Amino acid sequence: MPEATKLQQLQDSILAGNIPQLVLSTISYALDLRSSDIHIEPQENTVRIRYRVDGVLRQIVEYPLNIHPAVVSRIKIMSNLKIDEQRIPQDGRSEVTTKDGREMDLRVSTLPTVNGEKIVMRIQDRSRKIPDLPELGLQSSSLRSFEQALALPNGIILTTGPTGSGKTTTMYSALARLNKIDVNILTIEDPVEIQMDGLNQSQVHADINYTFANGLRTALRQDPNIIMVGEIRDRETIEIAIEASLTGHLVLSTIHTNSAVETLTRIDNMGVPPFLMASTIELIIAQRLVRKLCDACKQPDTPSAEMVDNVNHALKSLQPTDEIEPEKLKTMSFFKAVGCDVCEHIGYKGRLGLYEILRMNNEIRKLVLARASSIDIEKAAMKNGMVTLEQAGIIKALKGETALDEIYRVAKRMEE
Repeated sequence: MPEATKLQQLQDSILAGNIPQLVLSTISYALDLRSSDIHIEPQENTVRIRYRVDGVLRQIVEYPLNIHPAVVSRIKIMSNLKIDEQRIPQDGRSEVTTKDGREMDLRVSTLPTVNGEKIVMRIQDRSRKIPDLPELGLQSSSLRSFEQALALPNGIILTTGPTGSGKTTTMYSALARLNKIDVNILTIEDPVEIQMDGLNQSQVHADINYTFANGLRTALRQDPNIIMVGEIRDRETIEIAIEASLTGHLVLSTIHTNSAVETLTRIDNMGVPPFLMASTIELIIAQRLVRKLCDACKQPDTPSAEMVDNVNHALKSLQPTDEIEPEKLKTMSFFKAVGCDVCEHIGYKGRLGLYEILRMNNEIRKLVLARASSIDIEKAAMKNGMVTLEQAGIIKALKGETALDEIYRVAKRMEE
């Protein structure tokens, strides 16, 4: 069904006050637009529906306030939440099959606001297959470093980045490669976002004291080869992850920091001795998602003098890399977003990953043991071929895959 008719269907169900149709059309249309989240927000006079598409919120429709309680009740029934409880936030999940036969999991969160309950639904499309690492945007030396770390019998591989930067997808993409009949893979997650055959996936419940740390401790008694922990939030979890690595397991996890090198400082601040960090951590990936330029309408761009200075400064410290031909680095040709029917006049369609991959080696281990500053560690890593997020973005921009503005929206500029 064309997208225009899906939108028309949604508008018709609002006019007719057909609540079940309104909810189903909202979800179905969100899937067509490849959105990750649906926001249903009561305002003073109306309720607006917004979709997060390619990381950016976009308003879709509004409906009258008087039907909002019925919409909230409908969604609560679908996700087994208490209908009569409107004073406190609630979390639930639901499985939905649309009229065109697509199955998806919805994570539903309600929040009481001054105008009524706001609902956010996170969509997990079950029919979407997990992309392989190169499809995510990992290339050449970065991809090789990641593959080498995944082939190790033990060690810790960490992915870092803000919420919604694709860390979980990267982890699952790695697990899909490791998922063989002769290995036992256990995951401890909050919540289990993507269900995959062959993995033993367990969901933590903080309210009954089943935490990441407890789950990880139990996992070690389950004879695993590989363990994936949803997130390292505290010292206890990182200590058990280190213990798991030292006893011959490969551990994958995520952590919240801004760059690959800052992760080492963060773990040090958690109170982990440097000798344990140096002997267990094998690879740290910092990642961001940027929007991809629409191939149908992108046009050559002339960046400002200030932007050219930023680019030159960033590329000055870039080691020769096989990610881009040297000629492209010299020509400095960039593209900008325009907008056409194909991309719904936004100029972007889809997203790409930017990756900064820090592969531990003896030089960096010595710096960690000496508690060197993150600036010194970063210099050593770049000398050994690490491409920073900013540099990875500029390479993608030079290839015409994204725009410079989009890079600096998510990546920090390198200081003089």
